[in-house]
Amino acid sequence: MKSKVLAALVATMAVGATCAFAANPFVDVPTDSWAYKSVVELADAGIIQGVDGQYFQGNRNITRYEAAEMVAKAMAHMDKASVEQRALINKLADEYADELNNLGVRVSALENRVGNVKLTGDARIRYRYMSDNNKLADTKDQAGKKNDNSWDYRVRIRANAQVNDRTKVTYGISSDNKNFADNAKATDESDDIFTDVAKVDYNFGGNNWNLSVGRDSTYILGGPRSYGYNYGDVFDRAELKYQNDKFAATAGYGKFKAGDVAGSTATTFTSGKYIDENGKVTNLPDDAKVVAGESLEGTKTGYGELEGFFGGGRAAGSALGVYYNDFSANDATRGGQADDLWGAYVSANLGKWNALVNYENVGYDKDIKTANGTDDSANVWIGKLTYGKANIATPKSWDAWVEYLNAEDGAFIGGSTNSWRFAHQMDNIESWGVGADYTFAKNAMFQVMQSFGTKTKDGNAEDPEEQTRAQFVFAF
Repeated sequence: MKSKVLAALVATMAVGATCAFAANPFVDVPTDSWAYKSVVELADAGIIQGVDGQYFQGNRNITRYEAAEMVAKAMAHMDKASVEQRALINKLADEYADELNNLGVRVSALENRVGNVKLTGDARIRYRYMSDNNKLADTKDQAGKKNDNSWDYRVRIRANAQVNDRTKVTYGISSDNKNFADNAKATDESDDIFTDVAKVDYNFGGNNWNLSVGRDSTYILGGPRSYGYNYGDVFDRAELKYQNDKFAATAGYGKFKAGDVAGSTATTFTSGKYIDENGKVTNLPDDAKVVAGESLEGTKTGYGELEGFFGGGRAAGSALGVYYNDFSANDATRGGQADDLWGAYVSANLGKWNALVNYENVGYDKDIKTANGTDDSANVWIGKLTYGKANIATPKSWDAWVEYLNAEDGAFIGGSTNSWRFAHQMDNIESWGVGADYTFAKNAMFQVMQSFGTKTKDGNAEDPEEQTRAQFVFAF
């Protein structure tokens, strides 16, 4: 398999002579080898990285996932290729379409077929448990023994239609999280099957620019490579993005459709205080329940992201980014209103390891202080270290990870987090977590997560109980 893939990639990279004098990065490729020049050119272009950064291992068969990574990097150089060379790369992109899609790489040879409609979807069966959920107000997000609602499932369907060579329409529906104990009976409107994605994407400027308008099911505050501490859910927006292999810039404006984002009329802090409708920080009565607060469905935000990619490019390299959100609610008198948020992240690939560090600062109205009463902003630090890379299209691929979360009181603004943790236990905590992902068959993955060492940072509230989560995910 390696010779077939490399032959096509060499053909593409041979259009320039920019790496004629590059140094040989591999100790097992002698200068008199027939493949020396091609191997050096591909390594200098970042298409191949070898094994452990030192060895090419030319006689080793590569996996489909490794081949797809090489093709993804070659696709970034398509502008240098001739018509015949583009055909070679497109043929490889067709062959590794599933793997490329899971890498987040668009396969133009497939997507640009006018009239092409592709149905995709996923299903998830999930177990979540934390014992002190029994003490909390009953909501669909708080699983525990009290209501035997630790098990739930979700099914999503997607229709992707290629209108022309620049325009793509995506529509999808979701069952939301259906509880087995309730026999999938809807308890409120949000439990019904609903449209979670309905958007139009228009590519222009040599496919470096993309304008996306409509509803997105997976808006992650901070971008897809950040942790998504404060939000990761349905979002209606208009978004313009420029990206190449080294850089990406995103600007957008939209409104949140799920969860109590950016505060509420009764924002509860885990230190035992809350901000009332007049913006006053007040102690909770001893017998008070923890409440979720009024939803700010429709909260608007303007946002921007800047990202840089290095050591392998956008498809498979490391990245760093900064982002900013400016929040505005429909009702300016709402107490606890988060005014803005900014954050930064670094995601570094180190061989089979990935290290993610993410920081966020939530700023409140200048006249409102957070529940600890000492500041008008709150910070969160997150670190995650992952070994390996589980890919749902690659059987027997796996990874294991450990994470650290340190969030001040008021750092979590509510709503739907992209984290695996319970949203109502993200604030005012210091906690560790471990987990693993394993693809036991093509398009079938098992995931398990567990928190430990969790404690409340500020106030006299009891330390939260630990959280357990396990789930099966199936893609089709």
